[in-house]
Amino acid sequence: MPKKCSLTGKTRNNGYSVSHSHIRTKKIQEVNLQNKKIWSVEQKRWIRCKISTKAIKTLLKRQVVINQ
Repeated sequence: MPKKCSLTGKTRNNGYSVSHSHIRTKKIQEVNLQNKKIWSVEQKRWIRCKISTKAIKTLLKRQVVINQ
């Protein structure tokens, strides 16, 4: 399964790691994915999904039930 948030669609970010002498080497910043169970009101059941921590924060803001 690809490293992608199932709710927001976030993927990895490309960038450079810059040393003290300004030598640039390629660096990849991966998404912080967590396995969570989210309560679906429409389906009336728990749904397991891989979501990013930013998506978890947004869900908590909107008062969705998340079970660890």
